[in-house]
Amino acid sequence: MKYEIQKEGKFKFIETGGGSETLMLLHGLFGALSNFESILDEFGQRYNVVVPLLPIYELPIRKVSLSGLTEYVEEFVKFKKYKKVHVLGNSLGGHISLLFAISNPKVIGSLILTGSSGLFENAMGSTFPRRGDYQFIKTKTESTFFDPNVASKELIDEVYDIVNDRNKAIRVLATAKSAIRHNVGDKLYTIKAPVLLIWGNQDQITPPFVGEKFAELIPNSRLYFVDKCGHAPMMEHPKQFNQFLDSFLKDVVEKQSA
Repeated sequence: MKYEIQKEGKFKFIETGGGSETLMLLHGLFGALSNFESILDEFGQRYNVVVPLLPIYELPIRKVSLSGLTEYVEEFVKFKKYKKVHVLGNSLGGHISLLFAISNPKVIGSLILTGSSGLFENAMGSTFPRRGDYQFIKTKTESTFFDPNVASKELIDEVYDIVNDRNKAIRVLATAKSAIRHNVGDKLYTIKAPVLLIWGNQDQITPPFVGEKFAELIPNSRLYFVDKCGHAPMMEHPKQFNQFLDSFLKDVVEKQSA
């Protein structure tokens, strides 16, 4: 990663400082900052793109939950004194984005979800990745994508290290269970901000019907599918993803400025 991680108070984050509009990116449970590299490169000079590092492995065990992570994001936004944010979340980061948007409607400029949990997810399947079994972790990580080659050795190694660290593994399980409990289906109608949904046609974790259900339940939303694409469209098809995002943000900012 060529972007420097900054530290202010208890928060660690990347911030590009470009433009007057803030685009905040929230990563998933096994998400690395590198997942968002194409978005940082494309939008970093035109928008203030900020990526807080979610303290999934640092929170006290009693606070390891979606509520605890959403509170952390709320504290971060207040600490940074952002008046308005466009929030983009992938996977668990999408789920946190939804909870943040529902609780903080006045701060949300727009919401972008890709492969988001919150209605249905199949992240763990029927088994948690076996400790010490590198091939199992490799296969599991590759299944996140339509093209298994997108799963770099660096990414596989990172997931392997998490699973084999008992402290981190406990927190991953606690967070995943919390995500299943926090179904937001009955609250989506309250989101009034414009919402962009970008979904992989071959997403096995949050399949295409999940994107369709989000579009049905969120009033002001638009849904795009990306073909030959799994759970992380911004990684597998960055050019197409960025085109959808660019068009959406320009439209939103223009309408909100009028």
